[in-house]
Amino acid sequence: MIERTDITLAAINGKAPRIHSSAFIAPGCRIIGDVEIGPDASVWYNCVIRADVHRVVIGARSNIQDGTVVHCDSPKPSSPAGFPTIIGEDVLIGHMAMIHGSTLEDRAFVGLGAIVMDGSHIESDGMLAAGAQLTGKRIGARQLWIGRPAKYLRDLDDAAIAANREGVQGYVMNARNHAQALGLRG
Repeated sequence: MIERTDITLAAINGKAPRIHSSAFIAPGCRIIGDVEIGPDASVWYNCVIRADVHRVVIGARSNIQDGTVVHCDSPKPSSPAGFPTIIGEDVLIGHMAMIHGSTLEDRAFVGLGAIVMDGSHIESDGMLAAGAQLTGKRIGARQLWIGRPAKYLRDLDDAAIAANREGVQGYVMNARNHAQALGLRG
């Protein structure tokens, strides 16, 4: 990996970030602790991913857009297992989102400025709308939830699912372009 001074990668409690060589990490990011980032994933400008009390996993081709915060929650009497944050493959997470102690299955979508709180779960192709807040609930496959607190609105049609999949590919290509423009890849 190229030595970088424009990001923070730090071990804590004996656990250091593990980032695939094809992942794009934009300047200004802070990645701390037990974090795993998969192939062709992208973490955009000024994101914070902090896994100091549990783990964070980000799957292949998933993107964490600008200004997003990803954290987890430690074990405690009310939740003995704690809440890691597990983000599957091909997940879209919009700008300025907050993901905390949650599971986002493959192809989940979290809109701009949305909040996903401890114990929440978004199934494959499920979508949390921009600005929504999910508090310990489960969004089913292909469902769209909106509002604060988030509530089910409707099922997503094939066109919406296809648009999200195109968005994933667009972010993989855009990350390659940014990496090249920043001199991070040849």
